[in-house]
Amino acid sequence: MAISNYYKNIRNKLGSDLILMPSVAAIIRNQDDHILFQYPKGSDFWSLPAGAIEPGETPAQAVIREVYEETALTIRPDHLLGVFGGEDFRFTYPNGDQVEYNIFVFACTIISGELSLNDDESVQLRFYPEESKPALALPYPDFIFTKQAASEVFFQQP
Repeated sequence: MAISNYYKNIRNKLGSDLILMPSVAAIIRNQDDHILFQYPKGSDFWSLPAGAIEPGETPAQAVIREVYEETALTIRPDHLLGVFGGEDFRFTYPNGDQVEYNIFVFACTIISGELSLNDDESVQLRFYPEESKPALALPYPDFIFTKQAASEVFFQQP
């Protein structure tokens, strides 16, 4: 789903003005320890499987839902890698909508499913070795892509 009714209602009231958006993203590794990235339709950059938290959802519930919607994979969020936000996490969509994300990034394990484009938001899904990750739309810190991060938690400092 591209945008929920909740965010459509906000957009109807605010137009393309900047909104704060609580969001989630997933670091998902395959059996070769490569990380899953998605190439969104109409973008110049790759991203992690990610999306907005909906009213009533916990961040863990949101990451499970978003990953399934985008990849057809059922995952388990194992632990929180970090929470990121601020001006560096502002993004303008091709339609002009402006957001500033506050993103909960989870290390996740694949439980079941076959990787496939499960919605119309992305044009490609691909696993990359951590040392060859593609250029991303948001400035996630490099450490979250390392194997060491699987045992650490980081919160962005002011």
